[in-house]
Amino acid sequence: MTRNLKSKIGKLPKKPGIYFFKNNKGEVIYIGKARSLKDRVRSYFLPTSDAKIKNILSETEDVDFILTDSAKEAAFLENNFVRQHQPKFNLRLKDDKSFPCLKVTLQEKFPAIYLTRRVEEDGAKYFGPFSPAHQARKTIHLIAKYFGVRTCQEAVPGKRKRACLEYDLKLCSAPCVGYISESDYRESLKNALLFLEGKTEKLLKILKRKMHESATRQEFEQAACWRDLIHTIEEIKERPKLISVGMENKDIFGFSRENGNVALYVFFMRKGKVIESEDIFFQEKEEISEKEILSHYLNKFYKNRKTIPEKILLPFAPAKRDEILKILSNLKGEKIEIIIPLKGKNKKLVDLASSNAEILLRKKSEGLSPLIEAKKIFNLEAIPERIEGFDISNIGGEESVGSLVVFENGRPQKNDYRKYKIKTVTGPNDVASLQEVIRRRYTRLLQEKKAFPDLILVDGGKGQLNAARGVLEDLGLGNLPLVSLAKKEEIIFTPSRKKGIRLEKTSPALKLFQNIRNEAHRFALSFHQLRREKRSFESRLDRIPGLGNKRKAALLAKYKDIKEIKKAAPEELVKIIGRKAANTLLNELNNL
Repeated sequence: MTRNLKSKIGKLPKKPGIYFFKNNKGEVIYIGKARSLKDRVRSYFLPTSDAKIKNILSETEDVDFILTDSAKEAAFLENNFVRQHQPKFNLRLKDDKSFPCLKVTLQEKFPAIYLTRRVEEDGAKYFGPFSPAHQARKTIHLIAKYFGVRTCQEAVPGKRKRACLEYDLKLCSAPCVGYISESDYRESLKNALLFLEGKTEKLLKILKRKMHESATRQEFEQAACWRDLIHTIEEIKERPKLISVGMENKDIFGFSRENGNVALYVFFMRKGKVIESEDIFFQEKEEISEKEILSHYLNKFYKNRKTIPEKILLPFAPAKRDEILKILSNLKGEKIEIIIPLKGKNKKLVDLASSNAEILLRKKSEGLSPLIEAKKIFNLEAIPERIEGFDISNIGGEESVGSLVVFENGRPQKNDYRKYKIKTVTGPNDVASLQEVIRRRYTRLLQEKKAFPDLILVDGGKGQLNAARGVLEDLGLGNLPLVSLAKKEEIIFTPSRKKGIRLEKTSPALKLFQNIRNEAHRFALSFHQLRREKRSFESRLDRIPGLGNKRKAALLAKYKDIKEIKKAAPEELVKIIGRKAANTLLNELNNL
């Protein structure tokens, strides 16, 4: 486990939520739920013989999470996100099977209630979802027993001449045979709907009184029945926020702001399910009100969005609300709503998004600490959000290579890493090799008109610093901030501080620079080793008769080393280099 990953896990909250394991490309490879994020994620890194966990950890480079208000909410959210991301190590929840809901067929003359896993726009009313599934079945039983609502799917009125067993068990009022009028049935159904909608305070008081009365009379079995019924009702009252049977499309924004830093967190609900989230963090360029910040960001956020939902939930009203509403409605092509909820489910959703925004703000602010220190120490115009680090690796001038690593806001961006084969330098000349890599990197950025880093860090002392500076000045980029970090003494050199700067060992900026320098060194060394292995592979193939340049190139393209060739099927080799050459190759390799 890397130091960065270990630090992240140590800062996870002991609260319910879902967690994401990500690989070096930032792709989600596993999603899980937890009552305590910190305890659950930490458990993965304990000694284990579980092959699945070992495989997950072998690819894990980063951990992220979303807070929820309960473990049940986490279960619903895990289901939504697994189906959306389809992580390679999640073997369950990937299909379209969802949590069960209750369907009340209001479009029928005598509505029925039953379990379903699909919500449709068919005139019926849906309640849920339920987790675990037996909670839904218990609720159906309760509705049938106490309100007489039918649970069958047969036509009413139909051809039945006598009531079924459900009526004898007092689990149905038998509208199929006319034992109850339509008006009385609808009245019972109305009470059942109030129960399903969570308006249960009066009902709970009555049931608790009956439970205590039964216990006083020592009728413990009856008291236990009332207790179980109360428990079922209380569980039904706990309605999930992050999944809805209303098939709604809405974006839910959370907001947090402190010391010039702003964080927003957005949940995207589509067809009643929160299927994705996005976090945004930035620093204020000027001090303006929270309403103006939100207004500016909403315009920016939706400008290039392909889809805009019917409803946008916000923690407070933005500045120029009517103007934003008009712009967004025009972009969507139909009227939308901006809602600032004060209570209910929508308010809880916004509060949950704001809790995640606060967590994001705290994480990002901690990550900015070394960057803020670097800005002050080196008198930079802005915080060095993007830093590019360089290193050179060779042994005796053989297979000399260079590396570029990129850190944004103190975190590695491995998709932006680059490797360089040194082309113009012979022998062990690290300074000249560094000049070549710097020239190639920034010539390309100039040609492609891409953004430059806020700071460049090279591994080495004054020599490396001056060499890099000379190249940048030749390219007309002498204004780019540049530093070098010397090994052992850990002195930082800059063009304006030629004697160097010696920071405290506990300095956040120094630790960040060391991390970047070490990562550049690791990346260069791994590439150098790969080149040496490939060269050794080539030289061994050179000694085998009958292998010309074309056949050797074909083998090099297919196999990484001699071991892979030995494992290959003979017929596979025959297809690549021909039977005679394949036989010669295998004979030679078996004699090695």
